Amino acid sequence: MYRRRRRAYFVLMGVCLVLFVSAWAFVRLWSMPAAIAMCVVAMVIPPVAAMVGNRKGPEDRWWDEPGGQQRQQPPPGDARPGKGGGATGDPESDAWWDELDGRKRRG
Repeated sequence: MYRRRRRAYFVLMGVCLVLFVSAWAFVRLWSMPAAIAMCVVAMVIPPVAAMVGNRKGPEDRWWDEPGGQQRQQPPPGDARPGKGGGATGDPESDAWWDELDGRKRRG
């Protein structure tokens, strides 16, 4: 799948380059509006190529951390970290959740 995305990216960027070069190398000699239109089309291609090249397919394991390590999942049935007396390990986050839960009142 990676190879297909990479190939599509390079094909789109190649088309973009061909449009720019041909527009100002020889199309402008016959028609200036056509050369400008070719450049406008070529201007749209790089963002589309980036989206195509970075698109993730259904078989891609996008949830994996780089290096193969996965994030630690919260305990089952616990919608948020720190609920039920558990701490998240971040004092600022714990204080924020405690304030939302009404455990600690601001003084």
